[in-house]
Amino acid sequence: MPPESGPGRSRRGVHWWVRRGFLLWACGSTLWLANTMRTRGVASGLMRSSADVSVRDGDEVLAFLPVSPNGRAGLVFLCGAGVSARAYAPLLRSIADSGFSVFVVRLPYRFAPFASHKEQALARVNRVMAQHPGITGWVVSGHSLGAALAARAARNDPGKFAALVLVGTTHPRDDDLSSLGLPVTKVYATGDGVAPMERVLANRRLLPPHTMWIAIEGGNHSQFGHYGHQLFDGRATISREAQQGATRSALLAALSSPVSASTPAR
Repeated sequence: MPPESGPGRSRRGVHWWVRRGFLLWACGSTLWLANTMRTRGVASGLMRSSADVSVRDGDEVLAFLPVSPNGRAGLVFLCGAGVSARAYAPLLRSIADSGFSVFVVRLPYRFAPFASHKEQALARVNRVMAQHPGITGWVVSGHSLGAALAARAARNDPGKFAALVLVGTTHPRDDDLSSLGLPVTKVYATGDGVAPMERVLANRRLLPPHTMWIAIEGGNHSQFGHYGHQLFDGRATISREAQQGATRSALLAALSSPVSASTPAR
């Protein structure tokens, strides 16, 4: 109940309404943001095992494992902040259909808000690799914050990886990876409002000269996964399927390279 009216109490009454108004705004904003990040449009069949691909949905990792692997390359992909691993199933399941093992690493608490949580995410990457010694050519990738963490993983121990693919991110921003010897691919969308093209290109000097740059004309940030329209994102002028098809092609190219097929993890 608001404070009773009367002399000397009007200021307290205003403060009460301001506090209540702020609380309502905060609750509404949180619910709206949660709704925009909710996974949408993922066919249930993508999350079920088939004769060709086994699906393992764990607490830390969502795995798509081909029954008959195509060589010894595998993909470890880190989720973007707030995005469910299932939201990347349409992008990544078909990579397993092509014969490559795929491991989608969840971020602690969905956002990895503190430095310790980011270290936990990198530890999950290392555990995946340790648990699958048969894969000798690891491609590390991620979307948005997940791409920033993928870049950090490659920086910390480049000998473990055969290639790095950065998707929808302005990173690296704080780390100079220009001398990194790995094959690097940078995938960005021209309509991305979260990782704007001009900021992506401004950090070009921090990546190796041999980096392959792939611009997806008309794409945005949210369409790299299957979830709602993210706050501050631009409007896409191409379909989600087209954007993800171009991204998938970049990932498959990294997995299919001779380096990925033969580089042993150390």
